[in-house]
Amino acid sequence: MEATTETRPIDAGVRIGHVHLKVADLERSLAFYCGVLGFELMQRFGDGAAFISAGGYHHHIGLNTWESLGGPPPPPGTTGLYHSAILYPTRAALGDALRRLRDAGIGLDGASDHGVSEALYLRDPDGNGVELYWDLPREQWPRTPDGGVAMFTRHLDLRSLIREGEAD
Repeated sequence: MEATTETRPIDAGVRIGHVHLKVADLERSLAFYCGVLGFELMQRFGDGAAFISAGGYHHHIGLNTWESLGGPPPPPGTTGLYHSAILYPTRAALGDALRRLRDAGIGLDGASDHGVSEALYLRDPDGNGVELYWDLPREQWPRTPDGGVAMFTRHLDLRSLIREGEAD
């Protein structure tokens, strides 16, 4: 089905609520998402599933081994989730996330300033793409002459970001 100019836009209040990931090893995933990134374990169903969040929400991320226990990541060249994106409330909070990754010895696949946001890109222990980012205030977003968003991809100053995270 193709979108047309007559298609009504979705309600502006709609948000992506959570992501649920198939993982090979639940403990390894909890060590990453809770131990490194700092999410809180909200509920666990034995060795098969766990639900984690920030701030006491019922869950932002579900992790399960129901169909994937001990399984390998999907091979390159196949369809699937490109990455899940975790929105941080401030630049300092994103800097803290970068510090946590550094301290855990977890490398980045990339880091970009997009004009509207600053983002860190990495892989979780199962090879799932993860984006950690914060949005700049809308009034600071770069705009085209007609008022549209003018995103770009530029180098992100990681030293500045980590200093801000350490200062907070």
